[in-house]
Amino acid sequence: MTETFQFKLLATDGKARRGEVSMPRGTIRTPAFMPVGTVGTVKAMYLDQVRELGADIILGNTYHLMLRPGAERVARLGGLHNFIRWERPILTDSGGFQVMSLSSLRKLNEQGVTFKSHVDGALYHMSPERSIEIQGLLDSDIQMQLDECVALPAEPNEIERAMEMSLRWAERCKVAFGDQPGKAMFGIVQGGDLAKLRERSALALRDLDLKGYAIGGLAVGEPQDVMLDMLDVTCPALPAEKPRYLMGVGTPDDILKSVAHGIDMFDCVMPTRSGRHGLAFTRYGRINLRNARHAEDMRPLDEQSSCPATRDYSRAYLHHLIRSNESLGGMLLSWNNLAYYQELMAGIRKAIEEGRYADFMAETQENWKRGDLPPV
Repeated sequence: MTETFQFKLLATDGKARRGEVSMPRGTIRTPAFMPVGTVGTVKAMYLDQVRELGADIILGNTYHLMLRPGAERVARLGGLHNFIRWERPILTDSGGFQVMSLSSLRKLNEQGVTFKSHVDGALYHMSPERSIEIQGLLDSDIQMQLDECVALPAEPNEIERAMEMSLRWAERCKVAFGDQPGKAMFGIVQGGDLAKLRERSALALRDLDLKGYAIGGLAVGEPQDVMLDMLDVTCPALPAEKPRYLMGVGTPDDILKSVAHGIDMFDCVMPTRSGRHGLAFTRYGRINLRNARHAEDMRPLDEQSSCPATRDYSRAYLHHLIRSNESLGGMLLSWNNLAYYQELMAGIRKAIEEGRYADFMAETQENWKRGDLPPV
């Protein structure tokens, strides 16, 4: 732990990077996966479990927390860490993506965005300054600039307009953030699937000399090869001595390949959302516990796992829980999935340190390709 925000590169293997982000509330080992705690809870999980699985940081959502319970209320209650009993770092996103995707009515202009809450229809206005103010009230450790995220595919002129707006908002967010010792504000690279715009956005944000940089707008349905092509353009334009965060990504395969392109931080709802719908991530690949083949299978998902949900519960029982719509089924599979993601990140970090990341990727992908155990 340090009193200031610091990022240190410890090892590289090709473009893959092993590092550490140090902050007053703790050290984040990178590459890192951040479980998503949208409204102050990682769905279907106790935060004690999330800690034990090895998560150094979780993510909270500005849009949802400003609606319920409200940023001012969280501040009165001692900040988000105190409110949810999580003493380690928290990253909050700006709320921009949710405003664009969830609000039934919104009006966007240079000053910000006015929108109707998806909860009760109440009208809100979020400017770059208000987004940073809310994140400050929540007392988050890493705060994100407000940006405009355009869904792909989109017209080039629309992608450029949103990218330029996001750059202007980044400047305003930097001013609003000011000097907060031990904390950081990250800018967000936009530019859709257009290489020239991505590079322009990254270079302009680099000139702002922020403490970290995120890459946004690449978890919106585009093919994986487009995402990786944009990383090839963006990462070299960002400073090597600052952390790089790929927002909203993704599958284990997305993470493996993005690390190989130079990414340090990830978040995604996939492990918990998939778990609630009966899908398990394991070293054998994806396993759908709704399938009848598991109904009388007393083997665990993976007897070699250190996670009790993976090692100690039978597939037959998990199948029964999921098919019966019992909440315990989603809890156990979310536990399994987050355990697998954190085990994957630990393996990634070790492989980079040992200079064998390409071999680790190949071995991991071969296990997925080999697939699940044969039916009993």
